[in-house]
Amino acid sequence: MAIPTIEERLKKRFILMTHDEPLVEQIRAITPADWELVRTDSLDDLGEFQDVLLHRFLFLDLDDLDVFDPLDVIRQVRMEWMLNLPIFCFGGSPEERDEARLSRADRFFERDEVAGKLPLFFEQYRW
Repeated sequence: MAIPTIEERLKKRFILMTHDEPLVEQIRAITPADWELVRTDSLDDLGEFQDVLLHRFLFLDLDDLDVFDPLDVIRQVRMEWMLNLPIFCFGGSPEERDEARLSRADRFFERDEVAGKLPLFFEQYRW
């Protein structure tokens, strides 16, 4: 296991898990130049838990059930890896949101709220 450098730890990056291409483009357009959007279908593609910790937060599409199970993603972060990475969810039915809440996702937004909320998170997690 390689130990991340201080430079790697200080990079501003976040994970986006969705296949909603118009939303991805909208998010790319509002992402500040000093932030890196990391798009994936599986957290395992990013490496091990310590590699996921190099990201400031996770934005998760609760409607993207064909490619990944959002509840499995939340459970992997919270129960398997026991990480306190902020998990912000969007979309999903009230029942899916309740399940995600029980699995300890942090906040929930409608699809049309995502672009308005992200600048707040970029500011909050800029440290």
